[in-house]
Amino acid sequence: MANILVGTASWTDRSLLDSGWYPAEASTPADRLAYYARRFPLVEVDATYYHPPSLKTVQAWRDRTPAGFTFNVKAFSLLTGHPTRARSLYKDLRTALGDPDGSLYARDVGPEILDEVWRRFLATLTPLHEAGKLGAVLLQFPPWLPAGERNRRHVLECVRRCAPMRACVEFRNRTWMEEDERARTLDFLASHGIPYVSVDMPQGHPSSVPPVLAATADLAVVRFHGHSEKWASKRIEERFAYYYSEAELERWAARIGEFSREAETVHVLMNNCCRDNAQRNAARMAEILSDLAVPARSS
Repeated sequence: MANILVGTASWTDRSLLDSGWYPAEASTPADRLAYYARRFPLVEVDATYYHPPSLKTVQAWRDRTPAGFTFNVKAFSLLTGHPTRARSLYKDLRTALGDPDGSLYARDVGPEILDEVWRRFLATLTPLHEAGKLGAVLLQFPPWLPAGERNRRHVLECVRRCAPMRACVEFRNRTWMEEDERARTLDFLASHGIPYVSVDMPQGHPSSVPPVLAATADLAVVRFHGHSEKWASKRIEERFAYYYSEAELERWAARIGEFSREAETVHVLMNNCCRDNAQRNAARMAEILSDLAVPARSS
């Protein structure tokens, strides 16, 4: 199943570094990324949601990974309608706003500064894009963005802003994938060639989206958030503190194996980033998928 790439969301969070997954000799950012890239062909950069990366940092990602390695990059929070720490804005833009503190939304910065943030964020990703190492920009929309014509136009505008870079879309409001709206949502994405991000996540919350696998473009993305009992917690370590069992991984691998026939490329990303849960689950998922791809011997 060569069209399935398996990886994790992040390779640098503190709990992972403390887990012992990296050997002692992988003691620098360059060493850790190189170690990760020898084990997985794909990674999702989540840190960019909290703070835009510098050009130097992105160039380092490009240079420290082998040919064919793929980065998916999560869009900066301000760009997808989430509250954003004012201190995370580019310094000169923050100064232009009067050096505010606390959190800001797009409406607080105005269209001109928002346009400039978009421009700078995407320009910074250019080294990855030009090197063929940028898989997609992950546009994760907030729980307060329900399905509807106006919001479909907003999603499309965000995707078009990313061009020529590819964007994929993850919803966190259940109305997009409820039974009476699901076909409309998927048809909308397919009509514009926008990859849908399928999710496995806790159910029963306003942000819960059902675990529907759907290919709406040649690329399909599946993100595994786990099933923490503390999904509503504001502490990342609690929200994603989940380890998938062998039985769960086998069930999902079978589904993904079948699903992979519907898209040219499938990105599978473990986002249960608590210690080395994601890395161990991703490695095992890749092993199971590899075993499924080997034809059984005839007796």
